[in-house]
Amino acid sequence: MQTHTHAYKLGYARVSTDDQNLDLQRDALTKAGCDKIFEEKEKSGNENRPELLRLMETLRPGDTPVVWRLDRWGDPSSIWSRPSRILTRGASVSRA
Repeated sequence: MQTHTHAYKLGYARVSTDDQNLDLQRDALTKAGCDKIFEEKEKSGNENRPELLRLMETLRPGDTPVVWRLDRWGDPSSIWSRPSRILTRGASVSRA
């Protein structure tokens, strides 16, 4: 699998409720060197998360999606299945 010329770090930040904010996650992802951060307010059980889907569509071999904590991927069944799908696409996974 051939990689593109620049591997990107793509951050993903999510909070579950409107009274939470993304500042802590955004700061951690910025410090981790993310080139772009995808942010949204969605419950973990909701699999229809537009920004997470956008990150997955953007992901190319050599890129690294970064999350603040593994539970940001979603509910427990998603925590391990999502990184597995990422790895099969030639990308790696990281935590901020």
